[in-house]
Amino acid sequence: MIDDCIHDKCSKGDTMNSDSAKKGLERAGHRSLLRALGCTDREIEQPFIGIINSHSDIVPGHTHLREIARAVKEGVWQAGGTPFEMNTIAVCDGIAMNHTGMRFSLPSRELIADSSEILAQAHAFDGLVFIPNCDKVVPGMIMAALRLNVPAIFVSGGPMLAGRMGSEAVDLNSVFMAVGKAVKGDMSKEELDELERLACPGCGSCAGMFTANTMNCLTEVLGLSLAGSGTIPAVFAARIGLARETGRSLMDLVRAGTLPRHIVTRDAMYNAFVVDTALGGSTNSILHLMAIASEAGIDFPLGEVNGISARTPHLTKLSPAGEHRIEDLYRAGGISALMAELRQLLNLNVKRVSGRTLAEDIAGAVNTNPDVIRTAANPYSPRGGLAVLFGNLAPEGAVVKAAAVAPEMLVHRGPARVFNSEAEATAAIMAGNIRAGEVIVLRYEGPKGGPGMPEMLTPTSLLSGMGMDKEVALVTDGRFSGATRGAAIGHVSPEAAARGPVAAVEDGDIISINIPESQINVELPDTVIEDRLAKLSPFQPKIATGYLKRYAEKVSSASRGAIFQL
Repeated sequence: MIDDCIHDKCSKGDTMNSDSAKKGLERAGHRSLLRALGCTDREIEQPFIGIINSHSDIVPGHTHLREIARAVKEGVWQAGGTPFEMNTIAVCDGIAMNHTGMRFSLPSRELIADSSEILAQAHAFDGLVFIPNCDKVVPGMIMAALRLNVPAIFVSGGPMLAGRMGSEAVDLNSVFMAVGKAVKGDMSKEELDELERLACPGCGSCAGMFTANTMNCLTEVLGLSLAGSGTIPAVFAARIGLARETGRSLMDLVRAGTLPRHIVTRDAMYNAFVVDTALGGSTNSILHLMAIASEAGIDFPLGEVNGISARTPHLTKLSPAGEHRIEDLYRAGGISALMAELRQLLNLNVKRVSGRTLAEDIAGAVNTNPDVIRTAANPYSPRGGLAVLFGNLAPEGAVVKAAAVAPEMLVHRGPARVFNSEAEATAAIMAGNIRAGEVIVLRYEGPKGGPGMPEMLTPTSLLSGMGMDKEVALVTDGRFSGATRGAAIGHVSPEAAARGPVAAVEDGDIISINIPESQINVELPDTVIEDRLAKLSPFQPKIATGYLKRYAEKVSSASRGAIFQL
């Protein structure tokens, strides 16, 4: 009976209340445990605020988050709340890249959402502050906030500053690409070693418009964080001030009863896709935004992204698409300035955690550097930097960061070179066995087949570093890092493990790609594709134990955000 009541309450979106854990004669034991924490009568009386932190000593983007949490707690105390800090997990995609660890990266998103839900429900908080920074932590925490629907606010740890090698700005992607140069003989091992030591100068999410920074910027667009959360560098004092103000603002949300689902509406989701395409953000952002929409109960078909992109000018070219970094975007006015340039395309009346509308939040925003944030009248391109491709190779869609594709590769036709794992493809690239004009098909790396839909930064970086990103396309049912550049088309759905058409492709089949027309096809009759699929042996999971086994059994297609199917 109790469980049914709890489930019913949560399903209706009612907020939790700390009174259920501290008020009444029967809660004497609960209060005794709170006093063991050092809580005074006043602190027990005040609203309980959960600070869900993703601090970790192994993730450069998270190693400083205790300082952010300390400032958040100060803000909560100043505004009359009682904060309690807790932790959830985080994976560093860069360290996990190109080995078994990468299979756990995307699946960590569901664990982050679930563990945040557990922490919040078990302790009946009146409000929540989420402190993410890197790739899967941001969307995982947003999913939890929407699921819980308790007053909530976000503050990220902020971006890493770019490194310097001579006069050149460098970042993590510079190192991955340099490996390809070293393989080709265009860079010495000594130069690579120097770059390795200079590229990542300190804490923060990697310096380009990669997945972590894309998602932190989009959290700001959705209205779940205060202005600056997506772009103020991790080491700037302004971020500590922002964290303190975030704690104070959360208390305003608690008193007003403002809930995440009041903020993340379909109009807010639309705004996020507009800004995402204007930024030319990571392809992973589409995966995560689809999952966020699903958690919010919002129907947002993948095909709508192309319509949004067609109407949205591409206004920034940050690494890997260009030479600017997140710190440059911050100095140019940040996401507020970018949204001001896009105001004619945005829904301006949406609510935000600031307590104001979007129109009010960006009223005073100024673009101080039109070289970094181009005006709508002078875009890099009249259409946005992301595209979803459809065709007989990807009936449910595939995603490409069009802004990072060389013009000569926007339309491409070539023979397939098929690999059934990232390791096979990487070995072939490093051995120089890929020829100009080919289309690398890298399959069985999707949500089920991977399992875990690993990122393919190593093969794409090798191709870029070897100068082949203007000659070769790569198509996969896996994912790409936000740092990827070139004609890298991912999220092919249905995936090979689900007997999608990509499983039928053979070496030499002609694949045609037309990014401006949103098309990707293998030049085969439907009957041939069907016959080949029918002859395939049953798919054998690569990992048959532990969390990845359970993940593969429950995960949906990438076209739906790779969410759990309940």
